[in-house]
Amino acid sequence: MAHEGGAYQTITLERRGAVAILTLNRPDRLNAISPSLRHEVEAVVALVKADDEARVLVVTGAGRGFCAGADLLGEGPVATGRLPDPANQGERIDEMGWVGRWAMMWAGLDKPIIGAINGVAAGAGMSTALACDVRIGSEHARFKTVFIERSLSPDSGMSFFLPRIVGYAAAADLIFTSRTVDAEEALRLGLLNRVVPAADLLEAAVAYAEQMTQWPPVAVRASKRVLQHNTDAGLEAALRYETAGLYYARRATGDVKESRAAFIEKRKGVYTGT
Repeated sequence: MAHEGGAYQTITLERRGAVAILTLNRPDRLNAISPSLRHEVEAVVALVKADDEARVLVVTGAGRGFCAGADLLGEGPVATGRLPDPANQGERIDEMGWVGRWAMMWAGLDKPIIGAINGVAAGAGMSTALACDVRIGSEHARFKTVFIERSLSPDSGMSFFLPRIVGYAAAADLIFTSRTVDAEEALRLGLLNRVVPAADLLEAAVAYAEQMTQWPPVAVRASKRVLQHNTDAGLEAALRYETAGLYYARRATGDVKESRAAFIEKRKGVYTGT
């Protein structure tokens, strides 16, 4: 994978075997989303998506925060630039704005994403955490919806992801009050799948990712797509999509044979995606 290590200004990218680790690296701004960070993250996600050797992505933040949302004070008018103002003549109308494309970028990665939530995740930063398939947090993890405090309704995918994770009423509670949710409550609500000591967070997330990398990668990617699609599908459509996913997963005929051999021989399989 190209551009690892120090080649970026606002993020870092590391590879540990089949696990890619993306760290948002603006600790002085609690990793708030600036234009530079956004563009660099988009480039990394595209790299991970295209790299068959990268099977799982871990996303975390440097310093005390995971991501404090859109940067209101840093490089430029990120927050005010969400949607063009129709009153400004000649300004192109973008129905999604960058926040919509940000959410679509995470959802469009057909590999598992593990959020390692090391601190505050607020606003679009909370949406980023919610866009991960699973989340491991430290005792310092905090979630806050924030939008209503800025006289905004939720964006960056929060209104989609949050009720699907915690249910409508709990999502309404968090959005309408903008209260802070600590790690213990986040675990109860399902915002976090597990909580580990802060000193162990990244290693725990990588170890969790490595559990996923041991399985046939095409089957893992098909499983993610089926889960995403069938969250909102009726039963018949869900069953048809499951069947399509099964056929897609079994295109990796070498892994199909290896999974059978590993079962018969009572050993761990070695899968290549072919």
